[in-house]
Amino acid sequence: MGWLIAEENKLKTTTVKIDPGEEIDFMEVDETDFATFTRGEQIHHLEVEGFAVFPDVLDADHIARLKAATRELPMQTKDYSEAQTYHHEPQCRSDAVAELIGHPPIVEFLHQLMGPEIVFTHGLFTRTLSGSPGISLHTDGQPFGSSIFGYEGSSPRLLRVLYYLDDLPSDRAPFRLIPRSHLSFHAEANPYVRYISHPQEITLCARAGTVVMIPALLFHGTHPNRAAEPRELIQFGYRPAWAGPVREMEDWDPEWVAQAPEAARPYLQSRNTTGIAWQQAHKPQGMQRDAPGINPSRWGD
Repeated sequence: MGWLIAEENKLKTTTVKIDPGEEIDFMEVDETDFATFTRGEQIHHLEVEGFAVFPDVLDADHIARLKAATRELPMQTKDYSEAQTYHHEPQCRSDAVAELIGHPPIVEFLHQLMGPEIVFTHGLFTRTLSGSPGISLHTDGQPFGSSIFGYEGSSPRLLRVLYYLDDLPSDRAPFRLIPRSHLSFHAEANPYVRYISHPQEITLCARAGTVVMIPALLFHGTHPNRAAEPRELIQFGYRPAWAGPVREMEDWDPEWVAQAPEAARPYLQSRNTTGIAWQQAHKPQGMQRDAPGINPSRWGD
């Protein structure tokens, strides 16, 4: 409790310190009413625009439980700011967070999007304190691996699911992204490149309880946190079971998996689960004549 009081006092006196060379002098807020979207429209928006927004996925009580579960997690800081704090794999420290892995409103969508076999790949809790600079525009999908994302980002199909535990007004580190950037073949879409900003980026000022979902290859980041309060979120990674990493990853502790909440267990397969099949036949046995998951009509047009 003393830690919390000290943290609150620190937040009251923290001032924003942002490199003038990284100031973003515009904000194009997306005002779309995502609550009106049909399932087909949600899939279309994710696959084409590069993001889907699900308002009111968590109610106030659920948010309070998750905040209580993450309050005392030991936090690390990013190398560019002590105000950007995080904890890797919070689901391994809290059943409340682990249960969120199988949260029905989201996994129902994921199954329609990706099919029956889905692998949970990663968890992250972030607490962005007052005074944190923005996160540079980047991708989480890097086909040969990287020092930041390891080999998780090498999966050819990978999604990020962001659960926001706080409101995101324009001064509280709202999410920003470049729509359709995950589709580009251009050299400027190199997933190992980062950008300060982009003239056609947009911003999502979501309410607490909202989920934002993006493919890992989408360029995304945040604005600074100029508010007095921190901004908290829980981020998860998911992929289809066939879309394994290019090199082996450290796997989940079997004892933790065995004791994990029932809702989470179907997604806690080995992180190295893959559909790799080097030896291929031109006319394999059992070929089908139907595959609704790749229907051009899957968007409900």
